[in-house]
Amino acid sequence: MCAVVNVGSAWAQSVNFHADVAPIIYQECTACHRIGEIGPMPFTAYDEVAAYGEFIAYVTSIGYMPPWSPDPDYSHFVGEKTLSPTEIQTLADWVAAGKPEGNPADNPGLPDFPDGSQIGVPDAVLSMPEPYLHEGDMTDQYQVFVLPTDFGEDVSIRALEVQTGNGNVAHHAILGLDISGTADLLDAADPEPGYESFGGFGFSAESSFFGAWVPGALPVDYPAGIGRIIPEGADLLMQMHYGPSAIDESDLSEVNVFFSEAPIEREVVTAIMGPQFLPVPFVLPPGEVSAFHGTMPVPTDVSLLNIAPHCHLIGASWKVYATSPNALDTIPLISIPEWDFNWQGFFTFPYLTKVPGGYTLHAEATYDNTSANPYNPSDPPEWVYFGEGTEDEMFFVFIDVVAYEEGDELIALGPTDDGCPEDLSGDGMVGVSDVLLLLSDFGCQSACDADMNGDDQVTVSDVLLILGSFGGSCA
Repeated sequence: MCAVVNVGSAWAQSVNFHADVAPIIYQECTACHRIGEIGPMPFTAYDEVAAYGEFIAYVTSIGYMPPWSPDPDYSHFVGEKTLSPTEIQTLADWVAAGKPEGNPADNPGLPDFPDGSQIGVPDAVLSMPEPYLHEGDMTDQYQVFVLPTDFGEDVSIRALEVQTGNGNVAHHAILGLDISGTADLLDAADPEPGYESFGGFGFSAESSFFGAWVPGALPVDYPAGIGRIIPEGADLLMQMHYGPSAIDESDLSEVNVFFSEAPIEREVVTAIMGPQFLPVPFVLPPGEVSAFHGTMPVPTDVSLLNIAPHCHLIGASWKVYATSPNALDTIPLISIPEWDFNWQGFFTFPYLTKVPGGYTLHAEATYDNTSANPYNPSDPPEWVYFGEGTEDEMFFVFIDVVAYEEGDELIALGPTDDGCPEDLSGDGMVGVSDVLLLLSDFGCQSACDADMNGDDQVTVSDVLLILGSFGGSCA
């Protein structure tokens, strides 16, 4: 007589909060879902999570939460907030089983969410001149604040870190740079602190993407020898996106400035692909889904640090990549299958990413100017052209780059996973790319980027270590 055991059903009945669900929620959700942060409800304990169990299972099953727009199967970035199919199923199984609590002794405990700076003591702090009142009328607001630098000279920086004053409404921030005084004039013309600007900074700033912040993200701390320059007398611009709130909220955010500890050998510059790189006029007819494909040559070898596609409410999708002259090699950079203006970001590659000179940068974007687009600001749809306003549209890709140097592919731009040192390329797998990076550093005797066993050199022992993990996943 044979007994048939339904393994899936048995697992669903055994899954519980403390052992199985808490590790997922605490790692991927609690950074925003805790008191004083942007998440509308806290997820820090069993009772809080269980009260929204069905909601959590639903929004994770459709990919709405956690909010991460880039396709993780196309490319990877620092601070990815994604759930694996197994994690999504675990949440669903927990709800189906009645949301059992389990043994509190199995709970991993809340992560350490540091107060203040995440990267050290800043050299300077630039603060909003006065608090801004975000009215409790359940609307989004985009407000630009002008922060004079007043350093008295050009300053080399290694990092900028936004410190929000009110996490209940601070949704994200974009930093810019103005050397013309235009932003100061716009600020003076607006009776509120700062000035309102939806799509960008309201004019052609010296830099439209000098940095960015989203909840839970680490600031970009440039590697030694790499940095940016803040010119003497420049104003730092901070566009704050305040999310909807039912009550009045006050904010007084600031930016921590970290000076470079050594002279900058390679200055970060922002390459911009705009509508001038399109083969056709950037016009969106009403009632149509339009597609655009821009191309931009890459004249010399460069290393990419960050990338940020940008459009407004009619935008639907993005894909950015680079191809070799013979079209035999494609470097995937970012894919955003479902664009969401409210969750735009500035995405940092795990390691410096080389694009050789002679390659071509491609950007494909689609725009849904139909009544089926719930975010379309016009009803019925109207002709849409390039512009800064809510009813206008944009086609931009911002990419931070430096001149390429040998070994850049081994320079990390974010935390590295010490539990998987064999993943030299940072793609979450141990494969051919990692072996090639190891071999390029073979024989190194000190300060070796590919040293995996901690003996300060790259030898046969490192080769054996990587071969033992070849084909495995670091997830």
